[in-house]
Amino acid sequence: MKTSEQWSSKIGFILSAAGSAIGVGAIWKLPYVTGISGGGAFFLLFILFSLFIGFPLLLAEFVIGRSTQKEAVSAYRTLAPNTNWHWIGKLGVFTCFLLLSFYSVIGGWIVIYFAKGLFGGIISEGADYASVFNDTIGNPMLVIGAQFVFLAFTVLVVAKGIQNGIEKVSKILMPALFILFFVLIIRSLTLDNAMEGVKFFLAPDFASITSQSILYAMGQAFFSLSVGVSVMVTYSSYLSKKESLIQPAISIVSMNLFIALLAGLAIFPAVFSLGLEPAEGPGLLFVVLPAVFDQIIFGEAFLLGFLALFLFATLTSAFSMLEIIVASLVKGKEEKRTKYAYIIGVLIFAVGVPSALSYSVFDNILIFSKNIFDSADYLVSNILMPLGVFLISIFVPLKIKKSKLREEVLQHSSLGATAFNIWFFIMRYIIPLVIFIVFLDITGILDKIIAIFK
Repeated sequence: MKTSEQWSSKIGFILSAAGSAIGVGAIWKLPYVTGISGGGAFFLLFILFSLFIGFPLLLAEFVIGRSTQKEAVSAYRTLAPNTNWHWIGKLGVFTCFLLLSFYSVIGGWIVIYFAKGLFGGIISEGADYASVFNDTIGNPMLVIGAQFVFLAFTVLVVAKGIQNGIEKVSKILMPALFILFFVLIIRSLTLDNAMEGVKFFLAPDFASITSQSILYAMGQAFFSLSVGVSVMVTYSSYLSKKESLIQPAISIVSMNLFIALLAGLAIFPAVFSLGLEPAEGPGLLFVVLPAVFDQIIFGEAFLLGFLALFLFATLTSAFSMLEIIVASLVKGKEEKRTKYAYIIGVLIFAVGVPSALSYSVFDNILIFSKNIFDSADYLVSNILMPLGVFLISIFVPLKIKKSKLREEVLQHSSLGATAFNIWFFIMRYIIPLVIFIVFLDITGILDKIIAIFK
């Protein structure tokens, strides 16, 4: 069944999709993953993966969604009827479900910090912000309550639909986030020893690159752009056929990379200036932000504003994850939206509780030496998302006629056949090969193959 709602404007679609892409991926996760993965060389790999794999994949998901005007599972069924290819959509739904279960935990952390900021309870002279963060996430009832609040707001917005919910919120919040980021960067770059942080972030040290960091960079690119889980299939199904696909894809990738750059320039100069550890891990942002705003006049107010916008940027990503799940159940029957939004919200909350307790009562439960939260993150970012990307890169050239792809990609675009042929070549040959090689490397099979030919 055709979707019954559409974005009211192209800018609404771009900001909503960019909100889905940016959120926690660029602001929270990229700095800490960069910190534990070697700095500049990792960031360069992230840029390359975003441009040469993320962008073509984003465009491919746009084609699938806009051409069918259906949510993910139905879109694959329409393009490949009487086959099992619709399981790509189901894999995306499952991945988003699992992703939102631990993502909502991070959203809860931001809710806690925002609430503390309202009452001036974050910044204080001589505070050990690392200890403050550890104490916060080590409080079981607090983190579960905050996770519930975050998910409840997500459910309320998604239940209202596309134009009145997701699009309306995104149009206001995304521009405001950029403005406050610049305030943070200006102060961070003027701290003592800030240039050491800039060097760490932007000067590549290729000796620090490992197969694990390559996988992390690829996973981060997919995580940041929300590709591989068919979120963008569902979002683009609400896009009018009168719009170009290439321009929104370029805008979203550009905004994502720009925010990633801003996040690094805001965080790492402060990390080095304040003598913090760049490999701090998931708490890096929550430790650095208060320490930086502590150095600014009216820092508490600025921190509160930033946390508010960071919270809503996080929510825009959560909207997209919940939307793909709800849309797969609603299938265009909007009268069912509210019911399914609430049911799925409750289920996600229940599944996310163990991740919320990973730093308190469940801190002794390890899966392959990772706690529950980190295990869920690793499974989504480094296995399920690359798997989804791999399957989509096979599906698009194989199951959609080349003439149809050319029509969809070049519609309302000034680009010609050469640009399309480059995109098609990357989709058909480069992306599957790159992901396959990375997985061979991670599993150790590649080393064995190389050893045979030595």
